[in-house]
Amino acid sequence: MTIYDIAKACAVSIATVSRVLNGSTKVSPKTREKVLAAMNEHNYKPNPFARGLGLNSMKMIGILCTDVSDAFFAKAVSLVEHDLRKRGLDVILGCTGNELSDKKKYLQLFLDKHVDAIILIGSPFREEQDNSHIEKITKQIPIITINSLLDVPNIYCVLCDEKEGMQKAIELLAKQHCDNILYLYDSLSYSGQQKLAGYKAGIQEYNLKQVPYLIQRIPRTLEAAEAITTKLLDSGIELSAITASEDLLAVGAQKALSARGIILPVIGFNNSILAECSTPSLTSIDNRLDVLCPAAVTILAQILNGDFAAAPSKTIFPSLLVERESFSHNKPNKKEAAL
Repeated sequence: MTIYDIAKACAVSIATVSRVLNGSTKVSPKTREKVLAAMNEHNYKPNPFARGLGLNSMKMIGILCTDVSDAFFAKAVSLVEHDLRKRGLDVILGCTGNELSDKKKYLQLFLDKHVDAIILIGSPFREEQDNSHIEKITKQIPIITINSLLDVPNIYCVLCDEKEGMQKAIELLAKQHCDNILYLYDSLSYSGQQKLAGYKAGIQEYNLKQVPYLIQRIPRTLEAAEAITTKLLDSGIELSAITASEDLLAVGAQKALSARGIILPVIGFNNSILAECSTPSLTSIDNRLDVLCPAAVTILAQILNGDFAAAPSKTIFPSLLVERESFSHNKPNKKEAAL
């Protein structure tokens, strides 16, 4: 048992449990009795190092991502850290890579460092077969995920509806009479699965062409996207539009089109800085990190304050389509529309 579990069992804040532990007179006798009874019932033993600080809390949050050099992860880390510091919470950042053994190692390391909670950024932390290592951690401290869904007790997920976003993008292309829509993707993480499902749902809904060569899984590099697009064009395959699971892949496809003087609608995903820097500027689906990250920190604050009823286990936000030149060359100004 942890102070988090005792607070939840008693429906009080972690600060209240801390006051009981430290003999504060600012706790009513009834509440003190309830907290002490829960401690006795669950054989709770506070961590002596944390208790020595007088709060039984390190005021430290662990943040994990797989690769902070990735634009999506870097932006999320920056937004989350900014909001945590505004609330007086410090941060430990870990970059795990994609190996499961390293993810487990970092989770245990954060637990050993007595962080108050862990924030997982992105969907690579959701394993396809077994997430028991995450469930083990949530029995001791809360975990918040950003843009991933994990059906595990004591985990709180904040995510964007990327499936609906991609499906709506296909709808917009269909209304422009695009039939052969190429889809480039690199990963089948939870996020990758949602985007692919959205593409397939849109294609089916509007009776567009469904042929294997229009769905291409490639490495997450500019060169790979340019190469596969070039290969398809050189083989005589007629394309009417291109969509991609990442802005980077969409930009690579645009390079192949530009090399041949071909103009087609192209839509990326993440609305990263790459979308604005590319030529033509790239239309992209924004998965709302500017909304997801503050929402995740707000939920974390509610949990740490013992307001468990106000902290939803799953929060989903709609995506936005940010329209730029690659979608409609005669509309150079950026437009945003809720998807």
